[in-house]
Amino acid sequence: MKLIVIGGTGRIGSQVVQKLTAAGHEAVPAAPSTGVDLITGKGLDQALQGADVVVNVANSPTFDEASLEFFRSSMTNLLAAGDRAGVGHQVILSIVGVDQVPQLDYYRAKALQEDLLRQGPTPYSIVRATQFFEFMDAVLSWTSDGDTVRLPATPIQPMAGADVVDAVVKVATGAPLRGIWNVAGPDVFRLDELGRVTLAAHDDSRTVVTDDTAGMFAAVPGDVLIAGPDAHLAPTHYRDWLQKAH
Repeated sequence: MKLIVIGGTGRIGSQVVQKLTAAGHEAVPAAPSTGVDLITGKGLDQALQGADVVVNVANSPTFDEASLEFFRSSMTNLLAAGDRAGVGHQVILSIVGVDQVPQLDYYRAKALQEDLLRQGPTPYSIVRATQFFEFMDAVLSWTSDGDTVRLPATPIQPMAGADVVDAVVKVATGAPLRGIWNVAGPDVFRLDELGRVTLAAHDDSRTVVTDDTAGMFAAVPGDVLIAGPDAHLAPTHYRDWLQKAH
């Protein structure tokens, strides 16, 4: 099977390419560095030639309002090019609860990407994952001030990037779902609690203060970032991952 991985040189995409290749598939990364521009469409037709599946894990360079135009243009161009190339399956990586947080520009942009895919001409699959373990350091940095990190008590169910990769590979090599597959980590935390666990593992002396107005996730209502009962639970626990990572 020939699979084109859009964003195939990034954190998740490069691992998806490696896993697919190891499983005996022809996996080809497509990114600006390989001559593919999702926004102008340059290089897309050549990249998709002979492809059975397109796996789209490309991300917007920003999380603000500009992300809406990124996902609108990139998804529209990718669907049109895929249709011309006779691609039989389009897969995207999205976020659990993405359609329930319209107050966040980035979540609204990802929800738009999903809608465009659903309305497109090609059988599709949407893999919705929870927040990645790997992003926790960035989350801490957004609201850090000297010795204090302010975090809301938002419930989250984070998962390892490697487990996200496994989920994407599984879906990409199967029949189109024509729907959503939710994947999540095995444990639910409050974000402020997760911050304390992370700082302790780093031997970081900063203090986490619970502040329900702090950072991007303060805008998230209730438990929308928690996967529902139908979700596939990934095997890696955060505390185990932290021990291995450090």
